Amino acid sequence: MYAVIKTGGKQYRVAAEDVIEIERTGAEEGDIVEFPVLMVAGDGNVEIGTPMIDGATVAGQVMALSRGPKIIIFKKKRRKHYRRKNGHRQDLMQVQITEILTGGKKPSKKAAAPAAKKAAPAKEEKSKEDAKPAAKKAAPAKKAEAKAEAKPAAKKAAAKKAPAKKAAAKKADTDKK
Repeated sequence: MYAVIKTGGKQYRVAAEDVIEIERTGAEEGDIVEFPVLMVAGDGNVEIGTPMIDGATVAGQVMALSRGPKIIIFKKKRRKHYRRKNGHRQDLMQVQITEILTGGKKPSKKAAAPAAKKAAPAKEEKSKEDAKPAAKKAAPAKKAEAKAEAKPAAKKAAAKKAPAKKAAAKKADTDKK
């Protein structure tokens, strides 16, 4: 069984357990997302929507969030001194299709539950690990700030001495004449 879904202004032919890369929506990693269905085919019959099939959805789990390659947009008009350079990287997400549902059924949340449980402890462990090095990093940062403050003070003192030396040098030059 396969379906044709529409997302991000594009259409994708998907089947259960397929992994597709689509434009990013507001979903986070591990979330279950649903897509509207344009067509469902399988078991010898084909159902086409006008434009969507009522009661049919495709459910997928967000596997990863990423960005596409950088695309350079360069516009130029020769002999007119007109050049524009712009770049773009599309935000993407990788989705694994979990099930194709018809007849108004809702997606099961089995796949999302284990992913959410795994993500929660990992975040707590990272926060504990991040707290320890942050305390160690704070002390060198304070020393660096103190050194940075000392340098401008030394420059100011040197700047005050420099005009006095210049004035003395000018006075010596005028005395020689």
